[in-house]
Amino acid sequence: MSAPHRNIVFPTDLGWMSLVADERFVYRLSFGHATPREALAEVGDSDTLDGDNAEDAGDLAGLARRLRHYAAGSEDDFLDVRVDLGETTAFQRRVVDLCRRIPFGTSLTYGELAERAGHPRAARAVGNCMRTNRVPLIVPCHRVVGAGGAMRGYSAGEGIRMKLRLLELEAGGLRQTAAARKGIRRKVGEASLRAPAHHV
Repeated sequence: MSAPHRNIVFPTDLGWMSLVADERFVYRLSFGHATPREALAEVGDSDTLDGDNAEDAGDLAGLARRLRHYAAGSEDDFLDVRVDLGETTAFQRRVVDLCRRIPFGTSLTYGELAERAGHPRAARAVGNCMRTNRVPLIVPCHRVVGAGGAMRGYSAGEGIRMKLRLLELEAGGLRQTAAARKGIRRKVGEASLRAPAHHV
């Protein structure tokens, strides 16, 4: 018998966020909302917990805190967060896996991601995969851009405006911490080798 899904709703610098998860996986993440009601409406009905007072939410409340810190500019790769991808093809799983490894503050084009996935002509299919991403930020599809850095769309929050905001947020976070991190390149290299946690 599967564990019940729960929602947790909480304010961040990127607007109200909502998570749908159980004790094993995150199923949905939505953000950029003006009100908690809007955030809940985006992810559907579940047992709802207040992000500020959800003492029984356990790891879910912990993830909410991490997302708050991320929204304020702190680096977090979320590679340890297990996500349920639903019904996906082997190609889509590969694309998601590679997307999760794109380091904070950097980006790849759809074509580059397709090439890394072993299908260099599948840039459009990569775009379709990113467009149906149910867990943005955890699967950082905002780091995938068009050729030459063109913004091709973003399904969360305010669309392309939010995508640009996230890229600028991450670039600013790197600038603020670069002086204190002489070993940042080594750290990013190590992080890129870690396997993200997801389930199908």
